[in-house]
Amino acid sequence: MNKLGRSNRDKVQQFMAITGASEKVALQALKASDWHLEGAFDVFYSQPHIRTYTDTRHLEELYHRYKDSYADMILVDGITLLCNDLQVDPQDIVMLVLSWHMKAATMCEFSKQEFISGLQALGIDTLEKFRERIQYMRSELKDDQKFREIYNFAFGWAKEKGQKSLALDTAIGMWQLLFAENQWPLVDHWCQFLQVVFFCILIEHYNLFELLIISPHA
Repeated sequence: MNKLGRSNRDKVQQFMAITGASEKVALQALKASDWHLEGAFDVFYSQPHIRTYTDTRHLEELYHRYKDSYADMILVDGITLLCNDLQVDPQDIVMLVLSWHMKAATMCEFSKQEFISGLQALGIDTLEKFRERIQYMRSELKDDQKFREIYNFAFGWAKEKGQKSLALDTAIGMWQLLFAENQWPLVDHWCQFLQVVFFCILIEHYNLFELLIISPHA
């Protein structure tokens, strides 16, 4: 690494600090992305042959730390404990990004399959690695394509089981959460308009917003 320029050495160190990867893996991912740091994260987390090996036993231990006492799932109390361990607020948007990675079917619930598969995809098998991935998950919101995917995921994730629509207050909370991060200046006006016109939000309304606001800027 001594042959690298200072800028690239800094990128290697930053990559290793965030991912927990070795120097060899960091160099491989950064070279594959032409030394773009965010691109290197994508390479690292999307390609199994380069991603850090995860220990199944450690994943099981993490799952059982948060699993509900009466159901084979992680529910509200377990997610609250997870947030405490990660030192993030349960309302932090990074928990939505995490749920997207886990392909969670319902808000405030993780099945065992969702939890373990999601952590494997992120290369996480310890709390330390979990904390290190927080910055990476936040950075994904700056990627237009990933932001659109997270936006579309959020409708099904946030609506109540068996319902085809999203409760208006839930939809407003979701838009405010997503677009505070995306810095759309008219989000408050949009939410005020909805409160006058709608009682609930159908998928058609949600998708229309995506077409009008997100897609033109992607």
